[in-house]
Amino acid sequence: MNTLLSIIVIFGLLVFIHEWGHLYFAKRAGILCREFAIGFGPKVFSFKRDETVYTIRLLPLGGFVRMAGEDPEMIQIKPGYEIGLRFNQKGKVKDIVVNNKSKHPDARVVTVERIDLEKELVIEAYIDDEDGLQRYQVDEKADMIYDEQRTQIAPYDRQFGSKTVGQRALAIFAGPLMNFVLAFFILMVYALLQGIPVDESRIGDISPDGAAAEAGLQENDRIISIDGQPLETWEDLTTVIQQHPNQLLSFEIVRDGQIEVVNVTPQERLNPMEETEGFIGVLPANEFSIIGSIQYGVTETYLITSLIFEALGMLVTGQFSLDHLAGPVGIYNYTGEAASMGIFVLMRWAAMLSVNLGIINLLPLPALDGGRLMFIGLEAVRGKPIDPQKEGVVHFIGFALLMLLMLVVTWNDINKFFL
Repeated sequence: MNTLLSIIVIFGLLVFIHEWGHLYFAKRAGILCREFAIGFGPKVFSFKRDETVYTIRLLPLGGFVRMAGEDPEMIQIKPGYEIGLRFNQKGKVKDIVVNNKSKHPDARVVTVERIDLEKELVIEAYIDDEDGLQRYQVDEKADMIYDEQRTQIAPYDRQFGSKTVGQRALAIFAGPLMNFVLAFFILMVYALLQGIPVDESRIGDISPDGAAAEAGLQENDRIISIDGQPLETWEDLTTVIQQHPNQLLSFEIVRDGQIEVVNVTPQERLNPMEETEGFIGVLPANEFSIIGSIQYGVTETYLITSLIFEALGMLVTGQFSLDHLAGPVGIYNYTGEAASMGIFVLMRWAAMLSVNLGIINLLPLPALDGGRLMFIGLEAVRGKPIDPQKEGVVHFIGFALLMLLMLVVTWNDINKFFL
């Protein structure tokens, strides 16, 4: 239950902040955002505010912001159609009733001759009991009502494609950007609450069931050598421990000004590279500082970003196999392990996932934010946009390949954890 709750909270936060980045900058650019969704599939909960419908959907596999103009309008009105019109106080059309007109007796029924809901915002139509063609001005925020569902019209200047290259690029880039911002914020709060690790071989918190506690090590013990090898930094300490799993080591420590010797046998575990390493269940000593916490958030976010790019480079060059990738099942299990180690470990894990989500989305692959940015960049170079139909085909193929990769990775996760 703790694992499931952790997954819901972490992924809900990661997806929310990512999609909120898209939403905020799209609205700043004047783009009509029809829906802000967490999850996919059938709607579980929804409400509308400021032109946007906010929804939670059944399948927690991501989220999306549906911007006007990104996809063809689902409701098409052609000449010869009979529609119902309702008007606002200024005499402009506020509602266009497409079907079920009998449920709207106050609507004026007309036969469409010409309709333009993008640029001119007019409807030219005939009324049975009147002679001549009538011309109606449409309000820019009018709704079309189809099957009793309202959809706000999208004039061209409210559509995604009407905005400048820079505005569109920022609206797309903002999603991954917010994941980096979230990681920084989580790590900053972590440092404010837990303290900033001191880069020296002094012990902070000790896991009660770890090798260090079993051997009798205590908080604030400073380890000056292991098996006669001098230590100065925390990295020196962890490097020696990781290299000697299940091997008895002699720790020379300073405790209350006195030098003592403690024998410790590091336990064994697998690191993210699936390599065996030793660990004793200790964290570095910490100090508390507001400025230091901000610096820690920046440096740790940069470090995590660098490590993920390094892993991606190894994947491309073949030094890192698909077996080392984790899909939904693997992430679920790793989140459970992090949750069992406490809130601070879980916070660092959430920050790493947030950076990872930001980086993956920026890869120049179809169907990802990076792929969309690539097409916007090509438009900037060519001076004209790519054919939307061709771009749509590329994104569809890319999405299918990504889903195939997800299935392969998930199958590997099942083999590793359950078979």
